[in-house]
Amino acid sequence: MKLIISSVSGEPIYEQIKNQIRAAILSGELQPGEALPSLRKLAKELRISVLTVTRAYNELADEGLVENMQGKGTFVMSRSSELMKQCARERIMQVFKQTCAAAKAADIELIDLLGMFEQAYKEQQ
Repeated sequence: MKLIISSVSGEPIYEQIKNQIRAAILSGELQPGEALPSLRKLAKELRISVLTVTRAYNELADEGLVENMQGKGTFVMSRSSELMKQCARERIMQVFKQTCAAAKAADIELIDLLGMFEQAYKEQQ
């Protein structure tokens, strides 16, 4: 996993780290049980404060995506984690709301939208 940090994006660095790790977990790039880089190693690699990495890791743990194990490191949680599922549901609902607003603005009927959703879902298998 390669993290890319931008100091000019306007998004806080800890958010950039958190979002990229979340995406890697949800895409399967990072597998359940896999260790994330140590706080110090990632901070040194990105040339940022250890506190910044700590905040990103702690927020990922709060979302149920990773588990911080004292003295051992930070590990990706199982996808069956209820907290992980709830977090995914919330993000998906946000995307659905944006999609529905765009569909209504384009005067696309619900039945057509459902067909589009079904097609997109099947293409992911």
